[in-house]
Amino acid sequence: MALIKSVRGFTPQIGKNCFFAENATIIGDVQIGNDCSVWFNAVIRGDVNSISIGNKVNIQDGAVLHTLYQKTKIRIGNNVSIGHNVTIHGAIIQNYVLVGMGATILDDAVINENTIIAANSLVRSGEILEPNSIYAGVPAKKVKDIDPDQTREMIIGISENYLMYSGWYK
Repeated sequence: MALIKSVRGFTPQIGKNCFFAENATIIGDVQIGNDCSVWFNAVIRGDVNSISIGNKVNIQDGAVLHTLYQKTKIRIGNNVSIGHNVTIHGAIIQNYVLVGMGATILDDAVINENTIIAANSLVRSGEILEPNSIYAGVPAKKVKDIDPDQTREMIIGISENYLMYSGWYK
């Protein structure tokens, strides 16, 4: 069973039909929507500030979500895939976003809708990324515009797949 822990008077609030791997950790001021999954060795630390996660979000193996005390929060929209070993620190991620494996998104960054962050990219503090785009590199730079309908369809497909995968464990 996942470690779900209260801290500083905050207890994680969990939506319906969620899956948490046995060694996932969810702590403190965390709100998770419906149909979400948090995979093996992922850590969501709402101990120093709040973390809000929408519906149909998958947080894959080894990802770490954390914030700055009294400064930054994490806000994640709907139909978002956070890849393996991603680090998100105090950022806003809007709907229909794919964050590739090993990427890092730092404090006060904003990832707008229908955006793909390539694997191992670094989104610096305070960066505001354009919607309907692919970003890659260290630091992350816009690579190209993408069709919002195609991107949304692809990202919804990933969300649906992770919902199916999580069903295998229930």
